[in-house]
Amino acid sequence: MPLVPRPAELPLDGRQALAADETPRTIALGDRIVPYVLRRARRRTIGLSIDHRGLRVGAPPRASLREVESLILRHGEWVAQKLDEWRTRRRPEALRIVDGTRVPLLGASLEIRLALGSNRAVWNEHGDGSFPVLTLCLRSPADAARLLEKALRDRARRLFAERLGHFAECLGVSVPLLALSSARTRWGSCSSKTGIRLNWRLIHFAPHVVDYVVAHELAHLREMNHSPRFWAVVEQLCPNYRALRAELHDLAKTIPNLV
Repeated sequence: MPLVPRPAELPLDGRQALAADETPRTIALGDRIVPYVLRRARRRTIGLSIDHRGLRVGAPPRASLREVESLILRHGEWVAQKLDEWRTRRRPEALRIVDGTRVPLLGASLEIRLALGSNRAVWNEHGDGSFPVLTLCLRSPADAARLLEKALRDRARRLFAERLGHFAECLGVSVPLLALSSARTRWGSCSSKTGIRLNWRLIHFAPHVVDYVVAHELAHLREMNHSPRFWAVVEQLCPNYRALRAELHDLAKTIPNLV
């Protein structure tokens, strides 16, 4: 009896926000219809990656769709295995936000205080000790996670804008447009048209790690690839980038889940 293709699978996180240079497509891998996102970029080879968003393919403009899908088919077993691994991976439990909860902020500790109010956040940089305090003035305890994320996002945007300005001056380029992302596995992206997107969750990490990601993305304005020339630009801005890249990889496992 022939196998009946499964319905097209949804992205692993249930939704995908696509950039202007990304195109959604599907491909049949055995008995399953797999959606993927094709991104045309200035690169030399076709590359496959899989994360919570599903299958993503980066390809140079000259690569034909036939070449792209031929590569996916050749690695079909690996693609299916990795997609299944992501589907069965458990996300960390949501952080329970109560009075006195602490979350990482710029590599240190931030204490959360809860109070009644009109859903606003109040920062006390000195707190009662050596770390800052953020008071969430809540209409309802159910609003705590959303208000905390908004406060951290606002803090991240101000910091990222300042660091982008600093490194843009060092590199001799105009300060690009800045947007925040909520990606689970991608720390930043750069487009010559739309500017730089930085993951707001970087606000949990120490300033030198934030600086590495900012420098990395800004370097793409000079080299829109990961060639030796690109890494030379990164090294110009961040001489110890190799150690910071490894540190970032390890820190990714420590991010609190606010949702």
